[in-house]
Amino acid sequence: MSARVAPVDPRPFARADTVFGLNLMHAWCQEDPRANVVLSPSSVASGLGMVHLGARGETAKAMARTLALPKGDPLPGLNARNRAMKGIGGDTTLHITDQVWSDKQNPPSQDYLNRVATAYDAGLNLLDIQGDPDGARRTVNEAVEKSTRGRISDLLPEGAVTRDVGWILTDAVYLKARWAAEFKRSGTGRTPFTTADARTVQATTMNRAGQYGLARVPGWTAVDMPYRGGALAMTALLPDRPAACPRVDAAALAKITGALRPTLLDLTVPKVELRSRADLKPLLTGLGMGTAFSGDADLTGISPKATRLAFVRHAASLTMDEKGTEAAAATGAGVGALAAPPPGVKVVFDRPYVLVVRDTRTGEPLFLATVADPSRS
Repeated sequence: MSARVAPVDPRPFARADTVFGLNLMHAWCQEDPRANVVLSPSSVASGLGMVHLGARGETAKAMARTLALPKGDPLPGLNARNRAMKGIGGDTTLHITDQVWSDKQNPPSQDYLNRVATAYDAGLNLLDIQGDPDGARRTVNEAVEKSTRGRISDLLPEGAVTRDVGWILTDAVYLKARWAAEFKRSGTGRTPFTTADARTVQATTMNRAGQYGLARVPGWTAVDMPYRGGALAMTALLPDRPAACPRVDAAALAKITGALRPTLLDLTVPKVELRSRADLKPLLTGLGMGTAFSGDADLTGISPKATRLAFVRHAASLTMDEKGTEAAAATGAGVGALAAPPPGVKVVFDRPYVLVVRDTRTGEPLFLATVADPSRS
């Protein structure tokens, strides 16, 4: 049962997701700088956040540090964050689904269920994980695939769910949004792009002359491409110098978005079809969350029988074309015709760059991507 909490500002938790998401994306990119990386910080933070609500002692502290959570009781802030994301409407389709999947023999404590319902609107689903772990896996995967409108399938691979998994916590997000000003197909062509490994490929690019938010700060040129309704925008960040895994931190991103000013641009940006999936355990361990996966983990806030975090799986996809963006992600954590304006400033995204799909009110990063080679999916 969801509890009443005082209304608070969701932005501190949006900033936390930004810090965590950018750290995670950089660590992921460094594993293979030639690969494109796309992820949903809000989804990973929600999946792990549900685990964190059941963590105790040093496990809770390590998870809070990695997730960059503000100090104090997280419930009011998480509730505000969740409401802000689900309040995005207008011409944007955004669906977020959080679920607690439990073995029917080991239901979570009622206090834990109340906390995840308050923070994430998460519901409880009972499965026969001990009796039929692979059947439970298929059920979870089918629910995630439905929630993401078919864009994320087989989130949990065969063998991921075993009889010693008591609970699976999932977050699924689906986004479809149209540009406030669409690109004309007549402006789509081919442009040379220097990849992260210094090869030159021909990228399929979109071109449009018009007014966009532009920021030039030391190290970066950023272009803000709003979606219809203005609640969401995609900010594309082009480093001044070519670099594999171009890194921007949360403070720099805040400075960049704060410096955006309406500017007449001649914009050339690649169309992309990005897909990523990973077992996040090694990356999260490297970011400081190793205790949660170890024998010293304390997740007894979920249930007295809870032991350690068994796996964290994430998958995401993002399509960006002339009309707009369609994206989806899921996280599973197992416990156990007007005349064109005259050309303006010319900005060409012709080397590895960063994409941020963000809530323009709170700054919540729904999706992040590093585009190393737009000719690859």
